[in-house]
Amino acid sequence: MRLVWHIVLGIVFLAGNAIAGGVHDGPSGMESEAPQQRLEPIKIAVFDFELEDFSAAGATVAGPFEAKYLAQATEEAKRKLAESGRYSIVNTAGADLAAAQGHGLRNCRGCDAAIAAKLGADQDMIGVVTKISMVEYTVTVQVSDARTGAVIETFTTNLRMGAGSSWALGASWLMKNRVLASHEQR
Repeated sequence: MRLVWHIVLGIVFLAGNAIAGGVHDGPSGMESEAPQQRLEPIKIAVFDFELEDFSAAGATVAGPFEAKYLAQATEEAKRKLAESGRYSIVNTAGADLAAAQGHGLRNCRGCDAAIAAKLGADQDMIGVVTKISMVEYTVTVQVSDARTGAVIETFTTNLRMGAGSSWALGASWLMKNRVLASHEQR
């Protein structure tokens, strides 16, 4: 009877440790944890957000207020990505953007990936604020593989209402609820 009791206790002990997540090294009962793999952050080149203005007063070039709001949106995207620890931001300040001259990175047929690769990035992000009217806009981000140019993901906000100063809020929402959330689901 005593032997049966020891066997039952042993099974209960092993089952309890298995449920708790312990891993055993055979009959010795010594626990060891599987080594946790820590991935290196993805090097991402976040290019300055661009304006696509379809409003009645639509301009072909961003004015001083729009330029300020675009810069805020860009910085907010970079901040959220860097804070996540999944990304390391690659400086794009010295990038050669000649291939996008006159039509922007959003319309250069993938030239963003080649530019990002030259900067040493694994991925790149293009952000576009599409202005529908003076107070209606969408924010879109596209993440591409810098080596292949393949689009990894594209996310857009629903139509948002507000002043241009809220463009950064749209960028922040996309980083938190789409870009970073998409990695949690993988």
